[in-house]
Amino acid sequence: MAHFAKLENNIVTQVIVVANQDILDENGQESEQKGINFCSNLLGGNWKQTSYHAKIRKNYAGIGYTYNETLDAFIPPQPYPSWTLNNDIAQWQAPTPMPTDGKFYSWDETTKSWVEINNV
Repeated sequence: MAHFAKLENNIVTQVIVVANQDILDENGQESEQKGINFCSNLLGGNWKQTSYHAKIRKNYAGIGYTYNETLDAFIPPQPYPSWTLNNDIAQWQAPTPMPTDGKFYSWDETTKSWVEINNV
């Protein structure tokens, strides 16, 4: 099975699963273009293949993700204004790393710091 993401202005609006037989070329090899053609013929629009295991395009596409053509990556929505995009992994990162002491934390955008959650 292959997964394809529908893009509108480079924003993912739909993700579908396509059967293997619908993406194989005449030599029995997987073809992204064949899958794109299949999706376009079926539902219209602009499509890109995505990988459930993030083997291509760095992240599995989700609705609301942005496709960045320069990075050839699906990027999740920015969780907080202070977070910056790590282009190498196409993931947002907090200004300071989350503590790794085994406790539970949530991000506080007002103080731009990790706050321990005590009621977990």
